[in-house]
Amino acid sequence: MLKLATNLMNSGFIFMSISTQEILAQATFFSDNVDYSIIRLPPKAITLGAGIVAEIGEPFVALLVDKDEVTLILPLEAVNDFGERLRSHVASPKAFRLITVDIVLDFELTGFMAHISTALAAASIPIMPLAAFSRDHVLVPADQLDIALNTLNRLKSTNNQE
Repeated sequence: MLKLATNLMNSGFIFMSISTQEILAQATFFSDNVDYSIIRLPPKAITLGAGIVAEIGEPFVALLVDKDEVTLILPLEAVNDFGERLRSHVASPKAFRLITVDIVLDFELTGFMAHISTALAAASIPIMPLAAFSRDHVLVPADQLDIALNTLNRLKSTNNQE
């Protein structure tokens, strides 16, 4: 266990108690400027979804599996590339853009996404939040990316002043 904690600390993980406001003030928000599609597959399509993710083999892709469906988040161009294999899919009606919150987050941090989602909701921007092991991400409609980034940067500067 000590070796794991040491490895995590060396990876930049924050183990000290730090407030949500302090994290927001330190965070950087960026987009890779790629259009993404959210794909729904039948619940038994886990192997198909995992195979597509493995073939893409580069960030950003996501595979989520629950009892009702398999969800893929793929670059829009990959949906076209894998169209033959995605015959039974349902795709989101519009493209999304990814915003990454580029700061390592502690597992004990509470309320962080609430601040982000509240700010974006106030700007009438729908989001699809996602969490990786150490960073959070949100998908926003592609045509609202600039507004979303401006909103998040205002939130950051507000927290820098506190």
